[in-house]
Amino acid sequence: MMTRTRQVHYRSTDVRGHEIFYREAGDTDAPVLLLLHGFPTSSHMFRDLIPLLADRYRVIAPDHIGFGRSAAPSADDFTYTFAELADVTAEFTERIGLTRFALYVQDYGAPIGLRLALAHPERVTAIVTQNGNAYEEGLGTEAWAPALAYIADPSEKTAAPVREIWSPEGIKWQYTHGVPDPSLLDPGAWQHDTALLARDGQDGIQLALMGDYGSNIDLYPAFHEYFRASQIPLLAVWGAHDEIFVPDGALAFLRDLPKAEVHLLPAGHFALETHSAQIGELIDGFLTRLAAAA
Repeated sequence: MMTRTRQVHYRSTDVRGHEIFYREAGDTDAPVLLLLHGFPTSSHMFRDLIPLLADRYRVIAPDHIGFGRSAAPSADDFTYTFAELADVTAEFTERIGLTRFALYVQDYGAPIGLRLALAHPERVTAIVTQNGNAYEEGLGTEAWAPALAYIADPSEKTAAPVREIWSPEGIKWQYTHGVPDPSLLDPGAWQHDTALLARDGQDGIQLALMGDYGSNIDLYPAFHEYFRASQIPLLAVWGAHDEIFVPDGALAFLRDLPKAEVHLLPAGHFALETHSAQIGELIDGFLTRLAAAA
């Protein structure tokens, strides 16, 4: 049974003149797990998971540029694409001295982390994906309709429905949909995200990233080839009631990674909000088995 013995440190470092905030816990000589958050949140989503793993791993969770407590330059001053965020993440790992690490990816963190793995496959030892998609069948039809319309034809008309995704109601829905017992949810989670996405300049940042999401879908075949060629160990822990990235996306990993471990949990998009203990146990077991096999 895991123990909760490690304190979390809140740090920042400079990458390309931009401050990157990150949470860190665990011994510096322990195996590294790099946690990459999704939209519309930040490393705050890992607040319950980090203490569960920090007794055995060095756990590091940065905020992407434009999110959380990291720098958020305007869309006029920074190129908000997933390729750029992946490059910044790679430079972040170099800045703090990481050479080998397992990845935990969720939502936006998935294309960022997978781009990093394509560019630096020698650095990535394993992947944990929690509703972090890499297959077209994982895209929920209704939830993705506004975004796909905007990607195909960016205009004020198609932008209006997309903006609802980061409205207070839209952010709350991402946390509450598919959760059997909403009383288990901490309202502070979506209130935290809502406050940060209400800052000046966020509309331009989020529109830029949403408009670029199609580049991730275009890379799906490259991701699949990476899976097949590397046979990277992969654990999928998926909120089975997620309407954004649906369970078919989790099961699809088995096509290219037959030895992948797939667990569908009775949770929504942000499964850590209700199932952090179970996910922590699954991750610890997965990484322990890999270490034993190595």
